[in-house]
Amino acid sequence: MGEAIKNRYEFVVLFDVENGNPNGDPDAGNMPRTDPETSLGIVTDVCLKRKIRNFVELYKEGEPGYNILIKADKALNTKFAEAYEALNLEKNQKGKNTEDVEKAKEKAKKYICDNYFDVRAFGAVMSTGDYSCGIVRGPVQLNFARSLDPVSVQDITITRQAVTTQKDFTERKQSEMGKKSLVPYGLYRAEGYVSAMLAQRVTGFSEEDLELLWTAIINMFEGDRSAARGKMSMRKLFVFKHASALGNAPAQTLFDKIQVQKKEGVNPPRAYTDYTVTVDQNMPDGVELIEKL
Repeated sequence: MGEAIKNRYEFVVLFDVENGNPNGDPDAGNMPRTDPETSLGIVTDVCLKRKIRNFVELYKEGEPGYNILIKADKALNTKFAEAYEALNLEKNQKGKNTEDVEKAKEKAKKYICDNYFDVRAFGAVMSTGDYSCGIVRGPVQLNFARSLDPVSVQDITITRQAVTTQKDFTERKQSEMGKKSLVPYGLYRAEGYVSAMLAQRVTGFSEEDLELLWTAIINMFEGDRSAARGKMSMRKLFVFKHASALGNAPAQTLFDKIQVQKKEGVNPPRAYTDYTVTVDQNMPDGVELIEKL
């Protein structure tokens, strides 16, 4: 891995969905997530991070240092045990000298950070089981994405010609019914942060990792197509680069520089062109605006 980043960043992402479910809510029959008070659509940070992980795994498949920790291949405790084995650390540190336990934990934590991109970026809780690798606070964090306007969640009834069971086939049942929950159209905005201090002190998140993060955000929907999600498109990625590690302006001041408004007379919006994106180019001293997309 290269040297850790030296600059703080914030970023604003705009993406939209057309006739799809951007993020299903398992507590609501997997219907698209919405704010019950405002009817604004919601996409969780966990959902966005999953798409970034999936892209990196495809883009860097098999390349050392770019494994993904949070995925459904094996138990997390097994991966933590593998770190101890790779470093020849004594297993099951419980009950041992506190100083020795902490040294082992720090070595295992560094091994995980060096080998897993998502831990270098987002951090992880790795203090479970007998092979504790500690807790890593990642330098990259995302807020929930929210739609710019209320979304109308629709249930579309569908039929399938093939029946499931032999009993239904014998009884000459013609088809089976189902449903798809979708949003006809929604433009969503998400905001995120990249901390140089956490990158330097904890995970070693590098300039190469940062460029990969931007690439993954821009392309996160391209390798994640499904009939349920409909047409999802990344529209804009604005990056605010600070001249220092601690930063040169409050994040919210920078986020307010990007304004998105629905065009007059449009109701309801059904396309990205129904909105106007306005960018205030007057940046605070020490902050550079980079339009990645």
